[in-house]
Amino acid sequence: MEAVNSGTADGLYWEMHDGPAGATSVLLSAGLGGSAAFWAPQMDALTERFRVILYDHRGTGRSDRSLKPGHSVAAMAEDMVAVLDATDTARAHIVGHAAGGNAGLQLALDHPERLDKLVVVNGWSRPDPHVARCFAARIRLLEAFGPTAYVEAQAVFLYPPDWISENDALVKTQEHHHIQTFPRTDVMLARIGALLAFDIDDRLGEIPHPVLVASSADDMLVPPLLSRRLAEGLPSATLDVVPWGGHAFTATVSGAFNARLVAFLNGDG
Repeated sequence: MEAVNSGTADGLYWEMHDGPAGATSVLLSAGLGGSAAFWAPQMDALTERFRVILYDHRGTGRSDRSLKPGHSVAAMAEDMVAVLDATDTARAHIVGHAAGGNAGLQLALDHPERLDKLVVVNGWSRPDPHVARCFAARIRLLEAFGPTAYVEAQAVFLYPPDWISENDALVKTQEHHHIQTFPRTDVMLARIGALLAFDIDDRLGEIPHPVLVASSADDMLVPPLLSRRLAEGLPSATLDVVPWGGHAFTATVSGAFNARLVAFLNGDG
């Protein structure tokens, strides 16, 4: 996945991949891990049709490894604006996974003129007891045993059991990489705190943009009822639930997700 162009904007690493001449822009925003590499399974499908912009979230990857004071999902949305500005992108489709999807919702509220269509994968509109329990367990692992224990437990939250059993070597390779590039503990805790504080439930009616709300029926981390609630509250939302794939179904069933994603962004469904 070689970038056509790359740079930094206010401490944020970004890269841009050209599509066909005159193609619409798509900005991809990862989940809690924050890495642009999360979207590797989508790149071939998207770059055939769109100008694709990726970035590493603040505090992660190749971006500034610290956070600004008062970190929040609203701050994540402002980081999206910084990347759009740096890539001379007036408007774009936004595709976000979990944290990235929540930031996309906040962008729709704070900067509606910068957004065409929005895709929210495994996102939510307000805090949820199940999500809070999962994050509480992850926080305890991180604080008590450090990044290695946190990362080694991560697959349980991300993938279906059968997929983990059948892809053990790949999971171990991913774990090694994630341990080597893990954010500072204070940064990860602040990012989790921002997600748990995110609540726009009473403002969903203010978002007029077309939104694809995508989830998996077997998501261990973000229950699909949160996607249903989100879709019900948005004026122009389409709910799409795959039957299997876990929290990271963009990778485990990437073909099905890519087809639905491209159809939505193209206006075919």
